[in-house]
Amino acid sequence: MDAWDLVDTAQIPGGGQLELYKCEEEYSISISSGGGLMSTMAHQSEDALAELVCPKVAGRPQPRVLIGGLGMGFTLAAALRHLGDNAEVVVAELVPSVVEWNRGPLGKYAGHPLNDERTTVRQGDVAKILRAERNAYDAILLDVDNGPKGFTRKKNDWLYTTDGLTEAYRALRPDGILAVWSAGPSRNFMERLRKVGFKVKQSRVPEQDNKGDLHAIWLAERGP
Repeated sequence: MDAWDLVDTAQIPGGGQLELYKCEEEYSISISSGGGLMSTMAHQSEDALAELVCPKVAGRPQPRVLIGGLGMGFTLAAALRHLGDNAEVVVAELVPSVVEWNRGPLGKYAGHPLNDERTTVRQGDVAKILRAERNAYDAILLDVDNGPKGFTRKKNDWLYTTDGLTEAYRALRPDGILAVWSAGPSRNFMERLRKVGFKVKQSRVPEQDNKGDLHAIWLAERGP
């Protein structure tokens, strides 16, 4: 495979920069401070974030799902595949250019999920939505960073604190599910989820095609 060429850059509110690269027919997104975040070649665990949750809520009356972090659209596409016509999926994306990339060159890889009438895009920090809404969602899927400690943006740390998880709990409807993606496991984070009141299970999912790094997904269920 040839070298990766820089296609575009995008400023992250609060500091930092995302970089969109292309190599042949594939794309990747990195952060300028160092480290790849995602690519069109490997998204099995991003799919799994939705696949492990959405079938559980699809049969509820007018299910609503909140996704924190659009990425390359793979989690959104997987959620839509497992939800019926009566569902709504709200996507909170902090970086406007990420939405533009998904409406442009990245769209075809996930099947243009932003064009689905069930999708609502809300530009801004998912933390503001969690603070503002109560009993609003049947599921919340968080993939805003590399795990329970902010990597792309320091302010993301709040989402993984007891306060942030408490707001997520309150934003869920009874029997709602919070799912959190991470590059790796964290026993401390599992205990934090339990402290808030969630019933927690951790799954390990390969990066792609049942090989590569094992990523972690926490499924945290709220009671009735």
